[in-house]
Amino acid sequence: MRLLILGGTAFLGRATAEAARAAGHEVTCAARGESGPPPEGVTFVRVDRDAPDGLAPLEESTFDAVVDVSSRPSQVRKAVAALAGSTGHWTYVSTGSVYADRVTPGQRAGSAPVLAAAPPEVDDPAADDYKAYGPCKVACEEAVRAGVGLDRGFICRAGLIVGPGDDSGRFAYWVDRLARGGEVLVPGRPSDPVQWVDVRDLAEWLVRAAQSGLTGGYDGIGPPVSRIDFLQAVSRGVAAESQRSRGVTVDPQWTWVDQDFLSEHGVQPWMGPRSLPMWLPLPDYGGFMTRDVSASLAAGLATRDVADTARDTLAWLGGVPLADRAGWPGLAAEDEAALLAAWHARPATADR
Repeated sequence: MRLLILGGTAFLGRATAEAARAAGHEVTCAARGESGPPPEGVTFVRVDRDAPDGLAPLEESTFDAVVDVSSRPSQVRKAVAALAGSTGHWTYVSTGSVYADRVTPGQRAGSAPVLAAAPPEVDDPAADDYKAYGPCKVACEEAVRAGVGLDRGFICRAGLIVGPGDDSGRFAYWVDRLARGGEVLVPGRPSDPVQWVDVRDLAEWLVRAAQSGLTGGYDGIGPPVSRIDFLQAVSRGVAAESQRSRGVTVDPQWTWVDQDFLSEHGVQPWMGPRSLPMWLPLPDYGGFMTRDVSASLAAGLATRDVADTARDTLAWLGGVPLADRAGWPGLAAEDEAALLAAWHARPATADR
């Protein structure tokens, strides 16, 4: 298979290129080249998708399949217009942020309502503090359906993508924190659901979907599990890596802290400064990490043990503390200790 990846030099695009090469496919990565060098063994074509003729270097080529991850509707529209006629299968990597209902648990990609598409004048997914992100992705989906057709298009709505190379810190916070052991502040309840997908698993599925010609819309995320099962698995993974690389035994102790307490003390959910990643207030976000992905699993998505993801992510972090990584989410050790002390010092009448 001759596969074109629009991007291919950073995180998911790069992982997809590597997965395709490992499967024996001929891979071309088309990007500006500002996110790093392309993977070994691929053909790199320098393009500028914001320029009027930015895709001209590709217009004389033909491909069996395309994978596009852009969040800018203008870029997706230009790509479809320039390349759909010389391409077979088309994968567009969208996001779970397109869904309009974030409250109802157990929703499915085939029936869940989505947000209104961004109007033509809105092209920046970061606009309005990222409130334009979901609508921009919806507009991109619509461009693919209109330009490629339902018989050639695969819309993959990715959830939280984690693993080595993820510089968002949303998963790596827990990897780093559990590797330090001790008393760990954990939000909510042990039974609260969490959901994620390893970047390598998602990439391999994208390659298989392109090869098999999968069409339609699916969620690109693994099945939900309880937070305690997630944390225990991550702990197993980091314990194995910590013991191997540093001779350190990891033994975390969980302290479950009520979400109202966290909100009252200014702890933010999900990401950003002074936050707890992979936590969202319930029931307001009851549908966000509870997607029913049975259709995706039946269509070939396979997920690995998160302990393996945690082990590999800890190795990728290379011993650099999270506090030394500018812009990453989470709680500083001193802040976490102060919050734990305040939690334990609550009046005896507080609900424990």
